[in-house]
Amino acid sequence: MKLQDLLREIVPTRLAGPAGQEITGICYDSRKVTPGSLFVAIKGFQSDGHAYIPKALEQGACALLVQDMPQALPDGVTCVQVSDTREALARVAAAWYGHPERELKLIGVTGTNGKTTVTHLIRHMLEQNGEKCGLIGTNGVFFGDVARESARTTPESLELYGILREMRDAGMTCAAMEVSSHSLVLHRVQGLRFAAAAFTNLTQDHLDFHGDMEQYYLAKKLLFDRCDTAVINTDDSWGARLAGECGCGKITLSARSVEAELVAKNVRLLPDGVQAVVVRDCDIARMTLAIPGLFSVYNGLTAVGCCLALGMTLERACEALASAAGIKGRAEIVPTGRDFTVMIDYSHTPDSMENILRTVRGYAKGRVIGLFGAGGDRDKEKRPIMGRIAQTNCDLAIVTSDNPRSEEPEAIIADILAGMDSKARPKVIPDRREAIAWAVKNACKDDIIVLMGKGQETYQEILGVKYHLDEREEVAKALAD
Repeated sequence: MKLQDLLREIVPTRLAGPAGQEITGICYDSRKVTPGSLFVAIKGFQSDGHAYIPKALEQGACALLVQDMPQALPDGVTCVQVSDTREALARVAAAWYGHPERELKLIGVTGTNGKTTVTHLIRHMLEQNGEKCGLIGTNGVFFGDVARESARTTPESLELYGILREMRDAGMTCAAMEVSSHSLVLHRVQGLRFAAAAFTNLTQDHLDFHGDMEQYYLAKKLLFDRCDTAVINTDDSWGARLAGECGCGKITLSARSVEAELVAKNVRLLPDGVQAVVVRDCDIARMTLAIPGLFSVYNGLTAVGCCLALGMTLERACEALASAAGIKGRAEIVPTGRDFTVMIDYSHTPDSMENILRTVRGYAKGRVIGLFGAGGDRDKEKRPIMGRIAQTNCDLAIVTSDNPRSEEPEAIIADILAGMDSKARPKVIPDRREAIAWAVKNACKDDIIVLMGKGQETYQEILGVKYHLDEREEVAKALAD
């Protein structure tokens, strides 16, 4: 593809050099540049891509997309200046991959909690209805027989458009994707138009990036400027506000108010799932989902709402939902063959911790043992809140490490303990492997151990290095010891 074809997608503030050369690839990582590449200089949080322009040129880049013009350019190299290279990257990526987004029905799900479960449910329901649906999110990228890990909840725009192209070429007709607040602010989903977009809830998280809850909300709200129909949980106060502010078509949902368009009535919370009667105008259907907890009622309603937005009937949507299985790392029961239970859940925010612990408390015959930590280099304000929630909802709290990243594990643990009364007597074991082993070895009949924070992850990041850590394997080791 010629550079001039890519430039039709953006509005350069300055162009230096010819625009007729053939582009062989697009890169924003100088290490991946090959001869004939367009190198896009991104200003990141830890490094500035402009500093790697010499390396990109050395590797053979024939064109540059920049915010700051370099002082000098080699002969034959074209430099394109724009106001925001992140946004421009998305636009040229869409063109490079032939605009796959125009050939797919896209469903985006945003919110603090529930994104992964809702997108998995939507994919299952659409495929039960004859569609071929891809999935992009925290647990990875899935379409057809393809299943691979993803580095981010929402990939960078260049990778994202490449994935969408792969999906379309593989025969997918739809794609359900988690849309993070970071991706909206950083233009990773620039250029996408969603047939349906869902808002699950908003609770404290990522304030290290957004600053406060208002900015966090405004970031999430950006999704609803680029969708045809919004599916909104109005039992959440932020969702109620969003329903009043977004200008697209709406399907509101509630388990408390008959004012919503989609209402769950006669809710039953069972140890192995939830049941409800769902009402939309004159339509009534029974909803069953094999994932326990009140949050599952909302996740199920949200998935149903998105399928309704794509034209499915209420009866068919609920029928498809009933056959959905649990999601890896979300209230996942680990087989033990013993008289106690081990559950793995991704809950890593105060709200999600409280939800899963209250759910377990509702049917536990023995002790509720909660094992958790908090991520390093992330919102520190939520750490004592998480400690307080664990103290309130657990018979025994085990405080350990999550992904410490560049922070000292003991410092993170101290922040958590600051929210706990000394009378709570939490067990503190900084090494997560040791903590899991201790919990399993000290479990009694009918106890439920809830391992919170890692979910589907099979690694632990310590001082910038990722080490293999699969909690299922750690539980098996402890049982075998």
